[in-house]
Amino acid sequence: MEHKTIIQSLENNIAIFNSILSGVDENLQVWKFNKEKWSLLEIICHLYDEEREDFRTRLKSVLEDPEKELPAINPVAWVLERKYSQKDYTDTLDAFLDEREESIKWLRSLNNPQWDNAYIHPKLGAMSGNLFLANWLEHDYLHLRQILTLKHEYLKAISGEKLNYAGDW
Repeated sequence: MEHKTIIQSLENNIAIFNSILSGVDENLQVWKFNKEKWSLLEIICHLYDEEREDFRTRLKSVLEDPEKELPAINPVAWVLERKYSQKDYTDTLDAFLDEREESIKWLRSLNNPQWDNAYIHPKLGAMSGNLFLANWLEHDYLHLRQILTLKHEYLKAISGEKLNYAGDW
């Protein structure tokens, strides 16, 4: 696995997230095209919590002691429990980007990490450092797609225009 490439991509995504999420209209920050979906604010809150409590923490746990039970997480429940919809958009975005910077510093500080270390999850099986690192980047990609889809749906809603001239979505 190309660990350096993945870490570099995680770092590159700082600028991507900053670019597509900064300076967003207040209406778009909380808008949902479907009440089952998350708003941009909720996505940012999720990214912030996942950065701190899931990927960095769980990867660190597996690298240091794969026998140790992974810290519990419940990202879906956090949306309501942590009142994501009441958070400040800009503060949370800044906090997420700061946490990502910390993650990159930590990843770059690792000296000969044992990427093959694996926690044996009772339902998911072996969860190695390699798995966590690759899925950290995949998590970024999933949410970048989610953000762009939300922005696309918002444009459709506010423009009232057919958007097929630009190409098929």
